[in-house]
Amino acid sequence: MVFVATNRMEWLFQRWLKDAVFHSVFRSVLLMSCVLLVLSVSMYPGLWSIGVQLHSAFTGSYVPGHHSVLLLNSPNEQAAKDIGRAIMERRLAASINILSRTSTMYYWKGEIQDASEILMLVKTKTSRIQQVIDYVRSIHPYANPEVLSLTVEDGSLPYMKWMDEAIPDD
Repeated sequence: MVFVATNRMEWLFQRWLKDAVFHSVFRSVLLMSCVLLVLSVSMYPGLWSIGVQLHSAFTGSYVPGHHSVLLLNSPNEQAAKDIGRAIMERRLAASINILSRTSTMYYWKGEIQDASEILMLVKTKTSRIQQVIDYVRSIHPYANPEVLSLTVEDGSLPYMKWMDEAIPDD
């Protein structure tokens, strides 16, 4: 009878040990998976950029939506140049066109306004749009500056590659 009880105890101990090892390994794998998921999400813009470059290298084509053009207004040419230079110095854009005066009509505080403004075309990575918007709002003389984003669906691949080189990864 003692022999049967000892075998049973050994069997239970071995079973408990296997379960403990299994749960320990399972917890470790789960923890590592969570860490990898968090790292992947936090590195998403960088991974996206690498993926776009690999796609372009292998297929020779452009990934739609990787770049955008922002339309940005300014009250005068000097303000446009100052804003444009500040954006470029922070490497938030690859290129900025400052177009000559445009006539603008808009509603402001319930009334139609008629003004003359300068239009800027800011060419950047789509992943940088929010940084550009936040920065422009912090330095722009208007209380509510126009910043509109247009996604680039296609274009010259060499130009797009140049834009990627001009704007550092996030």
